[in-house]
Amino acid sequence: MAELSGKYSSLAEAVSAQLGERARLLNRPDLGLGYEVEPADLLDCCRVLRDSEGLAFDMLMDLCGVDYLNYGQDEWETSSATNTGFSRGVSGGRSGEGAIEDSHQSVRRFAVVYHLLSITHNQRLRLKVFCDDEQRPMLDSVIDIWASADWFEREAFDLYGIVFRGHPDLRRLLTDYGFIGHPFRKDFPLIGNVEMRYDAEKGRVVYEPVSIEPRTLVPKTIRDDNRYKPDLKDG
Repeated sequence: MAELSGKYSSLAEAVSAQLGERARLLNRPDLGLGYEVEPADLLDCCRVLRDSEGLAFDMLMDLCGVDYLNYGQDEWETSSATNTGFSRGVSGGRSGEGAIEDSHQSVRRFAVVYHLLSITHNQRLRLKVFCDDEQRPMLDSVIDIWASADWFEREAFDLYGIVFRGHPDLRRLLTDYGFIGHPFRKDFPLIGNVEMRYDAEKGRVVYEPVSIEPRTLVPKTIRDDNRYKPDLKDG
């Protein structure tokens, strides 16, 4: 575990004092101070973070879904790969800056990340919660704690299929009502499931199965770029 700088140490002490063992510190200081809590503790922890005088995280800046399907499991056969960024994963690439910050990700696929702001103390905090059920990911809605969660939760539902229990109007936000599936899931087909067109006879838009042939797209790695070989340059 990397040591926290003075910028975060006092905030970490305040969070630990209020949440105790319910919050687990995430090992990514380069992303700011972050904690993971269990789904059952989500609402209580959020209320403490908002109402505690020493924390006062009164604003939810963002809420986003995450799909950890196969995350960090692919290996790249390159001679110069490191264990960070997109080149991670070559022979034990789970250490260093590119390491997965949660040890449970292999069995828990979907997560929601809350980005909080304390205007009073000018502090930011990242809160992560994993969904227990991969087949029907569900978490409690925090809309009664932060009203700004309304459209954020609708977006995560639309794109990832994460259901927020207690949300008063959980409808799709970015895709249309005839859309099938959740497009930000890692296993969502690139060609989609349905296509739409205007039917002149019916006088309306109709949905049909996609007519595009499915393709497997393989990233192309250029080992030697002939354009830069001296003997092939013009003149």
